[in-house]
Amino acid sequence: MSAIATVVVVTFGLLMIAFTVVVFSKQEVAERFLSLFASSARSHYLEQVFRVLAGAALVVSSPSMWQSKSFWFVGWVIVVSSAVLMCIPWQWHHRFGERVKPLLLRYLKLYAVGSFVFGALLLYGLFAGSSTAARLAPQ
Repeated sequence: MSAIATVVVVTFGLLMIAFTVVVFSKQEVAERFLSLFASSARSHYLEQVFRVLAGAALVVSSPSMWQSKSFWFVGWVIVVSSAVLMCIPWQWHHRFGERVKPLLLRYLKLYAVGSFVFGALLLYGLFAGSSTAARLAPQ
């Protein structure tokens, strides 16, 4: 289970970094991608399933990560917020997204930098924690 969680966290971190690359290289592609979120019931629930998967993987991986309590907390925030979004009508999520989209698109590059930082922190947290755990393990 831990190995699978690690793969999911690495994938999640790399996707966050890749999103940043797309924003700075082909912004219109990133804008289209973001417009798909909550555009239908299917996309809404699919997004939430991926969020729950990433959040749960973060919770499972957090004990071996650098700043484990912080990543544990972030993982649970992702899981709980996704569970709440699954319990509300997808149209509410869509309406909220439509209201927020102009602000998001106006500051998309800043959002992308935040995405990069979060992805890099995930990878650093995972690998710095793993190397620390390996150094502290009894020989």
